[in-house]
Amino acid sequence: MKKALLFLLSIICIQVHSQQELPQDYFENPLNVPIVLAGTFGELRSNHFHSGLDIKTQQREGLEVNAAAEGYISRINIQHYGYGKALYIQHPNGYTTVYGHLQKLSPRLKDYLRKQQYAKESYEIELFPEPGELKVEKGELIAYSGNTGGSGGPHLHFEIRDGSQRPMNAQLFGLDVADSKPPMIQGLFAYPLGEDAHVNNSQNRQKLKLIPQNDGTFAVPEVEACGEIGFGITTVDQQDGAYNQNGVFKIESNLNGEEVFEINFEKFSFAETRHLNQLIDYEYYATNRSRIQRLYKTPNNPLSIYGNMQNDGLLNIKDSLDYQYTIRVTDLKGNEKLIRIPIKGQISDKIVKREKLETEYLASSANGLSAKGGKMDVYIPGGSLYNDTFLDINFSDDVVTVHRDEIPLHKNFTIGFDVSELSEEDKAKTFIARVSDNGRLNYSTTYKKGNRFTTGTRTFGNYRLAQDTNAPSVRPVNFYDGQWISSNENLKVKISDDLSGIQDFRATVNGKFILMEYEYKNNTLTHYFSDNVVTETENDLKIIVNDNVGNTTTYTAKFFRK
Repeated sequence: MKKALLFLLSIICIQVHSQQELPQDYFENPLNVPIVLAGTFGELRSNHFHSGLDIKTQQREGLEVNAAAEGYISRINIQHYGYGKALYIQHPNGYTTVYGHLQKLSPRLKDYLRKQQYAKESYEIELFPEPGELKVEKGELIAYSGNTGGSGGPHLHFEIRDGSQRPMNAQLFGLDVADSKPPMIQGLFAYPLGEDAHVNNSQNRQKLKLIPQNDGTFAVPEVEACGEIGFGITTVDQQDGAYNQNGVFKIESNLNGEEVFEINFEKFSFAETRHLNQLIDYEYYATNRSRIQRLYKTPNNPLSIYGNMQNDGLLNIKDSLDYQYTIRVTDLKGNEKLIRIPIKGQISDKIVKREKLETEYLASSANGLSAKGGKMDVYIPGGSLYNDTFLDINFSDDVVTVHRDEIPLHKNFTIGFDVSELSEEDKAKTFIARVSDNGRLNYSTTYKKGNRFTTGTRTFGNYRLAQDTNAPSVRPVNFYDGQWISSNENLKVKISDDLSGIQDFRATVNGKFILMEYEYKNNTLTHYFSDNVVTETENDLKIIVNDNVGNTTTYTAKFFRK
């Protein structure tokens, strides 16, 4: 008894110590408003785990963003997509904080950035200032919140990374987020996984009924099963002050009172984030747009988010035995939701067999696959697929169909076309397009070498050659040719391309390069006169826009300023 008590105390001490290793008062809220979350750390996103906190900015842009702690600016990354305008601060304690989707930088940092952008004549730029070159104090204004890059609405993306640049859950550092709501359970599923395994007389995935109980838990009608099975769950969390359905912090399961599986979102590395597709049931997501988190570990799964596990979370259900399986979903405030699932081991002779797809194309996860039909070919390299998989591949007159978007790919496969029958003029305007379900053609980055065009992609589906002979469109937004615009703070134009998409652009005034910020979500280019590049009264504007196959539009206009 004494030994057991000492062991328990040692475990508690270890847990307390591990929590104390993370500074609890070092980082402060980077905004001057209470933290309300639109997204949580580890949240399941398209092909990746969310690496930070999405902090609401009251549905508007321009809130002051402050340094969460003292340090120096270690990186400035400005891009059209991704984090948009982003700042990185290196702190003396070894951690890095990241601030993304910014509207603009503080005056001091903006001046530093503008000099570099004009020197390189590029809006997109990545800078790594020397340590101590751009020092910041805790609470110092560094930027203003925005909606740049891949943001779906105004907010601040905030991260804390460790010394190895692994994202960590910022809430573990003492940042207070009001949360009195338990996680929500949206669906529960059982998976017969062994060769002869079955659940409720079927070898196919089974959705189970959730019965709410008066104590806030869920009960489930008795499950009849036999063989090796696993479970999956769709679950989200909400914090106070927001209706956003965010990710949960921890999922645990136990069998007959013994823990068999755990997922926790404390930290991960960017190298493993694409393996999200091994955590979820990707086929279900592709067809239902809902993510089932598997409560078992698939083979060759390197994710570090798993905790205590027995037999990779798989259950071996034996005939005539009874089991009690429980799932506990928890948020960082300790709010939880519990599911109790009784399981009866029962052999059945009336089983609905799982559907097996067998085609002439068996792609090896280790060695890949090559296939050719007419003037089209497909190459799937080893390491692209997580498992050996039969694929449905068809070559028609002008379309190659590579299965369906129901199987995740870890890295690109290649689709190639022989274009020797095309004229040189046609080749120049031709690209490889992915055909969406509604028939829309979407440009897929196309590499051209002689008579062979190729594209690399991680999405199965239909691909064909397409041509784009139309030049991009350019039109002014807040001025017209020959106008006096002395009162304008900026110059805006809309650019668009109907098919292959915008490749690049360049703008000059009186032959001098001017910086124009590109917001792809509304197809707008903006030049700010505060750059002080436009200094003359009479000004000749020239904007050249190229699409992805080389069609070019040159827009010119004259404007006047005092």
